[in-house]
Amino acid sequence: MKHNEDFYYEVAMKLALEAGQVLKSSIVATKTIKEKQGDWDLVTEYDRKIEDIIVGKLKNEFPDHKFIGEESTGANLPELTDDPTWIIDPIDGTTNFIHGFPHTCVVIGLSISKEMKIGIVYNPILEQLFTARKGTGAFLNGVPIKTSSIIDISKALICLEPGFLKVDNLKNKMIKRIQLIAKETQGIRTLGSAALTLCYVAMGVVEGYQIEGPGISTWDIAAPSIIISEAGGVVVDRITGKKVDIMNPRAIGACNDKIANEVIRIIQEADRQAELHH
Repeated sequence: MKHNEDFYYEVAMKLALEAGQVLKSSIVATKTIKEKQGDWDLVTEYDRKIEDIIVGKLKNEFPDHKFIGEESTGANLPELTDDPTWIIDPIDGTTNFIHGFPHTCVVIGLSISKEMKIGIVYNPILEQLFTARKGTGAFLNGVPIKTSSIIDISKALICLEPGFLKVDNLKNKMIKRIQLIAKETQGIRTLGSAALTLCYVAMGVVEGYQIEGPGISTWDIAAPSIIISEAGGVVVDRITGKKVDIMNPRAIGACNDKIANEVIRIIQEADRQAELHH
């Protein structure tokens, strides 16, 4: 079956911009906040509202497509099939959104035949629209972007999410990871949005990002994974070093293979030390 990817992209782009306006106008609103897995994994009524807009309109337009969304799918991920599948995070960076911290975004990806074809990540607060389509490059507000050319880990900025210190079985590993990464790189940054941080790797302002843990799922990395690869970078599995499985994201996003391998090495060493001490 021939898929009209141009049309899919056009519709998705329109919805990303519409959803972005809801996000932008509600960042200052009073919000009803619920905890999902803990006080580091939050949801508001706007997550659901934005997902309903995106999924509702895509379903009208493409009734035979499948959908995986943070609010509608929940913890039980379906199997990814060859069917066109929209993978959506209505608000990535919900804690940031609740605080009004400007790193928050709408994430829309499309997979066909188990391969990402379209990725859109839109931060309407800072007016950053990241887009990519398979084989056509990656863009920020329509201007082509490329990953950083740094290959020396000591010159690299690496992003992590220290919030996972609150998760009992990750706490000691996180402490060691932060220690070793701080020691071996030029610095650590943390943005609180997996999708945006992966896009920051794509635009060349940070070199690497290690992201996995409870609450991180396919919708956080599906769309940005094509944005990074189209910008010349890689998203790999932390354990195998091979291309990441978007349905089981133990992800390292990096500007190139060399930095990816260095981050894998440091994380493995950190985890080894954490296990020795306990």
